[in-house]
This record gives sequence, C-alpha cells and structure tokens, in this order.
Amino acid sequence: MDSVAPPGLTLRSHTGAAYRFDPGALCLELLTTGGPGPYRRYEVLHEPADLAAWAERSRLTPTPALDVSASEVADARALRDALFRVVLARTRGEHPPSGDLETLNEAAARPAMAPAVAPDGTRQWAGTPTGTHLTATVARDAVELLTGPFAHRIRTCAAEDCHLVYVDTSRPGRRRWCSMEHCGNRHKVRALRARHSEEG
Repeated sequence: MDSVAPPGLTLRSHTGAAYRFDPGALCLELLTTGGPGPYRRYEVLHEPADLAAWAERSRLTPTPALDVSASEVADARALRDALFRVVLARTRGEHPPSGDLETLNEAAARPAMAPAVAPDGTRQWAGTPTGTHLTATVARDAVELLTGPFAHRIRTCAAEDCHLVYVDTSRPGRRRWCSMEHCGNRHKVRALRARHSEEG
C-alpha cells in the first residue's frame, strides 16, 4: 500500500528551513499565499500558474487540472483577503466586516468543483475546473468552518512573530503553534536557554 503524505503545506522560515504546516482546512491553506495590509509582502498569487501551483500544494485530491484566467487570480486574492479579515475577527471575538462576509458569500454561491468517479474507479474532478470553481470550493469550505463545530477553535500561532492561522482539530483542543517543528521548537529552545541563564 502506498504511503500517503499527511495533509498540510511545506513552508519555509525566514532562515530557509522547511517545515510542515497543517492549518486543518482548505480555506486556511489559502491564507499562506499572502493577504491584506502587512501580509501583502508575502504575496505569491500573481498569475494563473501561481493559483494552479497553490491548488497542487493544497489538500485537494486529486490535483485539479485548472483553466485559470488573470481575472480569476484577482478574484482569488480578493476572497483570500476578505477571508483573512473574517477569520482574524473571529479569533478576536469581533464581528467581521460586512463587506468581507459579502465577498465570501458571493464566492460560495458560485458553482464549485464537482467530484466524479473515473472509469478506473478513482476520484477525479468533473470537466475542467476554472479558477471560479476553485474559489467557490474554497469559499464553501470557509462557510463550513466558520459555521461548524470547530469555529471557536480557529487560532493564530502563539509565537509573537508568526501570523499563521489554523483550526485546532486536536481532541484536547490545546494546540498553540502553527507547527511543533517550527514555532513550537523555537519556543522550547528559548525556554531552555532562559532556564540555563537563570541557573547560571
């Protein structure tokens, strides 16, 4: 039996070290591509190939063969930015901006990617999904997350210099870090150094 890679994305720290980040939901994976305001400097969605590359890295299975236009990339960025503000408002216990909810709901109302069974019995996507189908799929995932049982578990990483957002799907609900191998490990190293300096 083939081994299946765990869900999540491979990200790189500012030092270039690769680490695994599983935000727990497709819609939150989109937030790793950039965002509004200060997150604009992380922007990676510039052209159709960029959106297709993100879909390939995402938890969508199988990887969809997309037909994406430049305007659909702009729509994906607009959805992502709106979703970012909605999700951050949720983590702070605030009401999300109504315009952003409108953007999210409009995207979710469009036709999403449709799964189908291939002749060999494997899963495939019906037809040739477009960028609009993709953003509708992401938006519907966001609606499910924001109105579902884990809505109160959407969090930002506890590290002061990390802004990654995830949903804590662990049973105890005590996840604090984007990734134990990245921010969790950095925290452990700092705590150890602090202990040693106190002892010294």
